[in-house]
Amino acid sequence: MKFFLIILIFLSGCASTTLNTDSDVSRRQLLILPEFMANSMSVEAYKEALKIAEKNNKLNTDKNLLNRVRNISYKLIDKAIFFRDDANEWKWEINVEDNEEVNAYCMPGGKIMVFSGLVEKTNATDDELAAVIGHEIVHALREHGRERMSTALIQQVGIIGFAAYIANKGTRVSTDAAVQAVALGTTLFFALPNSREQEREADKMGLELMALAGYNPMAAVSLWRKMNELSEFNMPEFLSTHPSNENRIKDLTEHAKKINHLYEENKKEIKNFHPTDDINAQAQGGKGLRSDGSEAQLP
Repeated sequence: MKFFLIILIFLSGCASTTLNTDSDVSRRQLLILPEFMANSMSVEAYKEALKIAEKNNKLNTDKNLLNRVRNISYKLIDKAIFFRDDANEWKWEINVEDNEEVNAYCMPGGKIMVFSGLVEKTNATDDELAAVIGHEIVHALREHGRERMSTALIQQVGIIGFAAYIANKGTRVSTDAAVQAVALGTTLFFALPNSREQEREADKMGLELMALAGYNPMAAVSLWRKMNELSEFNMPEFLSTHPSNENRIKDLTEHAKKINHLYEENKKEIKNFHPTDDINAQAQGGKGLRSDGSEAQLP
């Protein structure tokens, strides 16, 4: 009976969070965790990240970089509605942390953070920055964070149930070994493949998003080559949550060529872009939104 209920929950939680576009991303996703719960956790985590960065005087210290990142982000966010009808209702936030790590992220609900190290160590152009931010925005649009939380929930239920079963059948040593084997198996054959598929989706849709916003999708290829040079260690793909570097560059190149017509059609928009009222008025009157929903004056 319990097994039947788990299967029922599993099936009821499968859906696709975005519209099917030129990128042809329509995979049904495991989404057991409620959306409001994932977004609530995201808000709290983002507030804490801002609090720590501000306490250490590392939040938005470079105003020129901040304005540059926000300007690029606004253009991308303006096109997010092509993938989700409700994207213009999100409380988007965009900040820069003074951090030497080459990284950026977008939490559920549109909480964006770019680390200064990403720009400094790669000497990223605007198009290359758009590639990274667009990729991270897609993770939020596709609700990959919520999907990973749901996957973790299923893994825990499965491992705990298996451990209880084995405990009644064997010794403590055999039980521990069996549980470790199951944990490794679920990671290699369930969690990691799903994570790699999420990265591929973010790559493909991210290219489309940046092209719609008027940024050259081939910049994703040049940026990833820079990232590849910075990598100290390339983990085998079957043990990594990301596609291997060679496969990623190959896939990015192929898809960038496929959707290049979108870039050609929209590249003039960069010069004429004015953020719409739908982007939470972050660029209207110099106001933005904090994690608690209150207005904040943007520099």
